[in-house]
Amino acid sequence: MTAITVQAQRLLGQRRPHRLFFESFIRTLIIVCAALAVVLSSVAICDGHWLLAEDRLFGLWHFCTTFNQTGPQCLRDLSQAHVPGLAVGMVLVRSGGALAVVAAIFGLELLMVSQVCEDLHARRKWALGSILLLISFVLSSAGLLGFVVLLRNQITLIGFTLMFWCQFTASFLFFLNAISGLHINSITHPWDQPRKF
Repeated sequence: MTAITVQAQRLLGQRRPHRLFFESFIRTLIIVCAALAVVLSSVAICDGHWLLAEDRLFGLWHFCTTFNQTGPQCLRDLSQAHVPGLAVGMVLVRSGGALAVVAAIFGLELLMVSQVCEDLHARRKWALGSILLLISFVLSSAGLLGFVVLLRNQITLIGFTLMFWCQFTASFLFFLNAISGLHINSITHPWDQPRKF
């Protein structure tokens, strides 16, 4: 009888403790908000038109000039914009934004896997996913800052397009979800610690 009791306690000790509804809800909310941030950032990077200054439209991929008589004329050669360092700087801005999206996708995947696969490494996967979201915040913020610094002489507050504000919002969501994910992981009961009976 004693051997059966020991076996039962071992099996119960290996199980992951049941999570509360509030914790599951918060974790699900973090995943949904991180997915929204990935979508916003992807759309902003792909469109790339972030600043309208008088008759010129500055983007990550193109430089466009608009005239009353004709439609916008866009050039891929950003050196034609006659802004010092724009061609090289936009390569760095694009790279930072694209790497931020890639890191966020991997982080989001780790967050989802940690919730679906209920094993002893779920907390580590969640923490690693949150750290990747934090890296995404750093990369996307660096891209935004680089864009603003490169075009500082052309910037007006109402000149920023919707795509710029999408990237700004995505960057803020990356930070918020990363910090929230790390915080909820630290305040909840560790899943891999044995519980007393």
